[in-house]
Amino acid sequence: MSTMLDDKTRSIVSACVPALEAHGLDITHEMYRRLLANPEIRDLFNMSHQKDGEQPKALALAVLAYARNINNLGALGAMVERIAEKHVGLNILPEHYPFVGEALLGAIAHVLGEAATPEIMDAWGKAYWFLADVLIGREKQIYQEHADTPGGWTGWRSFTVRKIVVESSTIRSFELVPSDNKPVMQHKPGQYLSFKLDIPSHGSQRRNYSISSAPASDHYRLSIRKADGGVVSSWFHDTVREGDELQVSAPAGDFVFTSEPNTKNVLISAGVGLTPFISALGAVEKLHRGPIHFVHGAHAPDTQAFAPYVQKLVAEGVIKADIFYSAGAPAETSPLPGLALHSGRVTAEWLATQVQPDAHYWVCGPEQFMLDTILALKAQGVAPAQIHYEFFGSASDAQLLAAA
Repeated sequence: MSTMLDDKTRSIVSACVPALEAHGLDITHEMYRRLLANPEIRDLFNMSHQKDGEQPKALALAVLAYARNINNLGALGAMVERIAEKHVGLNILPEHYPFVGEALLGAIAHVLGEAATPEIMDAWGKAYWFLADVLIGREKQIYQEHADTPGGWTGWRSFTVRKIVVESSTIRSFELVPSDNKPVMQHKPGQYLSFKLDIPSHGSQRRNYSISSAPASDHYRLSIRKADGGVVSSWFHDTVREGDELQVSAPAGDFVFTSEPNTKNVLISAGVGLTPFISALGAVEKLHRGPIHFVHGAHAPDTQAFAPYVQKLVAEGVIKADIFYSAGAPAETSPLPGLALHSGRVTAEWLATQVQPDAHYWVCGPEQFMLDTILALKAQGVAPAQIHYEFFGSASDAQLLAAA
């Protein structure tokens, strides 16, 4: 159990907020430079997030949020849970934390120079290990829950690609079954799988992808968009074939869709951000609960995945749907009552005409889409507790980014 931070330590960490605002990104870039010099640690990371700068930015925001809330750590509960789930998906273990602590403290000393007094370094050492102990404890609980769940496992497990389906011009689905033919734990709609991959010419890679199938005890399905220049997504599309084996960790993630009988739910997505919602709709369909308002933005009809499934759910009265095509007007009018096709993007102005203050809103998609949608919902008076979101990529938090 973590020892609570003393008043002096919290005061020093809080006083460092201006320095973190000015130099936080420099510190995290330096931290990752040091940390990733160790090949064993480097293999735990998604290196694409290093190249595009997303992971250092996410960590800089997290460290800043920690310092700002050092006297009110309860406000960071959601962020801590999200990080813990990410760590479990990637099989981060307690023995990895000393490497991170050494790199972070070394980076603080390097970037701040003489300003990094012994008192400041001591305070940040205590603050780091306090948070590390909280994460280690929570991650231990999640690992144990996975081990105790029927069909669950810890570490990496071999899965076989049973089926590949072309969902659109840019998205393919991969249906996975355990290579040992034993059951798998039923995921919660919205969770993701993490993968340990060895890509020729690119070495060890780690990725996570949302599960797009309804909860089941025998298989999972993930649906992957081929990103321009995406090493792993291109490998999945161009190289992976039915019968191939992949190393997979148990379902993880705190973005979990729940549907109470009398609760209004609105699912808002763009691009491949619809994948966790397809899983949620599969669960809702089995429970015969609805209707749900499904709002989705695609580039064009040929890039829209799961269009026949969405039409099926509309026809059955499970959902009503608004589909937007950013490349222009749809090729045809809607074939069904309850399904509206629009040209353009999902905008704050359109959302303002649709908002129901008592509804729960679930949001997933690219970063800017997420931020715009969350801010638009807040502007219309939707309570933060009624806005739920999944942030693809690193352990960034859309609300932290919006507030930064």
